[in-house]
Amino acid sequence: MTDNRWPILKLNQVCKTYDLKGQQSVQALQNINLELYPGECLGIVGQSGSGKSSLAKCVTQLEQVTSGEIWYRQQEITRLKGEKLRQMRKQIQMVFQEPAAIFNPRMKVGRFICEPLLNYKMMKREQAVQEMRVLLERVGLSAADADKYPHELSGGQQQRAVIARAIGLRPDVILYDEATSALDVSIQQQILDLLIELRRETGGSSIFISHDLAVVQQVSDRIAVMHEGKVVEIVDSSKLTSSANHGYTRGLMSSALSLRALRDRVQMRERIEVLAGSR
Repeated sequence: MTDNRWPILKLNQVCKTYDLKGQQSVQALQNINLELYPGECLGIVGQSGSGKSSLAKCVTQLEQVTSGEIWYRQQEITRLKGEKLRQMRKQIQMVFQEPAAIFNPRMKVGRFICEPLLNYKMMKREQAVQEMRVLLERVGLSAADADKYPHELSGGQQQRAVIARAIGLRPDVILYDEATSALDVSIQQQILDLLIELRRETGGSSIFISHDLAVVQQVSDRIAVMHEGKVVEIVDSSKLTSSANHGYTRGLMSSALSLRALRDRVQMRERIEVLAGSR
């Protein structure tokens, strides 16, 4: 994909090294150069240990880069602190793999979604409650879910609530770090369909991170393939089969075909069970 617009997010020679006591240092990220454009979904794929999650944590500054630069809207944000960091996080949100870990177990879902709207003083409490109900509907939850505690929701419903909270801030960029990996196949597809629909509605930019190439290809415009802390290849999602050259990418493609066949069998079995139960 070529684009003459300025990237909304840019990583320039980003490196991340973890110093482990009594052990050799680990280079999680090595000279990462990436660009995310307005309205684009950039997929990042790689096996466990490839550096995907470290990259997401560096972008959101949950981790500090060892060297290199991160730019947002042509301003360097590599080492922000205090209120500037807080305001940046309003514009660059993150959705994690395990939604249950994000919730305060004593906080009802409605308050969970309202909280950032109030913290960032985007609206008064009454407006925030109204907006919360709109957000619940947008992600496929009911108004009644607002009065539930996190443990009363399924895993898929919890992830929908987390997504509602993230999009409520109207960020420029959302990072999805293995956001569907912990879900059952059928629920996973529902969440992917939701992300595609939300992107169509908002025109926002996103980075979708997963070990599953078939899933990444489904939601992204371009795919950055990571291996051992490096981006080894960037390809257009629509041209993956014809344009991928790196051997590691080809290996992921072979695995993706096997996973897709398995996923199709699981979905067929689930449909059969539903039909059998309705008789």
